[in-house]
Amino acid sequence: MAIAAETQQEEKASSEVTGVEKRRWTLNDFDIGKPLGRGKFGHVYLAREKRVSDLEFFYFTEFIVTVQADGQLNLFHYGQSNHIVALKVLFKSQLKQSQVEHQLRREVEIQSHLRHPNILRLYGYFYDQKRVYLILEYAAKGELYKELQKCKYFSERRAATYVASLARALVYCHGKHVIHRDIKPENLLIGAQGELKIADFGWSVHTFNRRRTMCGTLDYLPPEMVESVEHDASVDIWSLGVLCYEFLYGVPPFEAKEHSDTYRRIVQVDLKFPPKPIVSSAAKDLISQMLVKDSSQRLALHKLLEHPWIVQNADPSGTYRS
Repeated sequence: MAIAAETQQEEKASSEVTGVEKRRWTLNDFDIGKPLGRGKFGHVYLAREKRVSDLEFFYFTEFIVTVQADGQLNLFHYGQSNHIVALKVLFKSQLKQSQVEHQLRREVEIQSHLRHPNILRLYGYFYDQKRVYLILEYAAKGELYKELQKCKYFSERRAATYVASLARALVYCHGKHVIHRDIKPENLLIGAQGELKIADFGWSVHTFNRRRTMCGTLDYLPPEMVESVEHDASVDIWSLGVLCYEFLYGVPPFEAKEHSDTYRRIVQVDLKFPPKPIVSSAAKDLISQMLVKDSSQRLALHKLLEHPWIVQNADPSGTYRS
């Protein structure tokens, strides 16, 4: 069966290529460039598609995803000329050893269907005997985590612009019943225009119900996960609050030497604002409204976008230019 494309543009692309021979991507379709980074299960490389397109498409929108009887996803494409991408190479042996094959399939299925300027595109994937290859949008300005390390902390204007961009991306995700569950600097990239992009959906889930799985990163875990009770999309609001704090202060709010102390501070919402660097009362107010133990009382994302600190500081374009 074919999964219907989610945008009119994709539907048009699919209809226009009727009769054109479809083919799978292979490694031979790409010129491999410099390494961009490495992760737990493999490496990421800059790459360029070699194939000269028969059709004048400018983006990877011309594809059909098919589902086999065993649930295996196959992605076919119809041609693209000299498009620069990031090629994520994952080793099957390491995925199997860590028992994350199902998690990867879920990540691919979710991210490949998301279309938002602040979400990194996953164009498709292919595989050989030893590796799985993910074809991703190339974010030219690299990892946000490294930028935050270099700067120590961000200005309020920069932080507000990033937080507003992520809030809009999460509104979009939640509208499609996708909970990210692992918002943190390491999972964010910066595009060529300075826009922020959510880049990793490894812990995301598509659901209409509350969940119980404890997942994510310690410093960003919400109280309900620490206490092993049900959670919903509001976990992303908590994580965004933690991120906003780290943008402004350079460290997460509940950091402690021992994991047990971090857990305790999270559950108690032991939120403290140090005197340095100097942060406005409006920013502190926003963070305090997001980091609330009762998940139903956390500031809704659409209300966050109307908060005075966001309105006064965030660039409406969603891009930060230093």
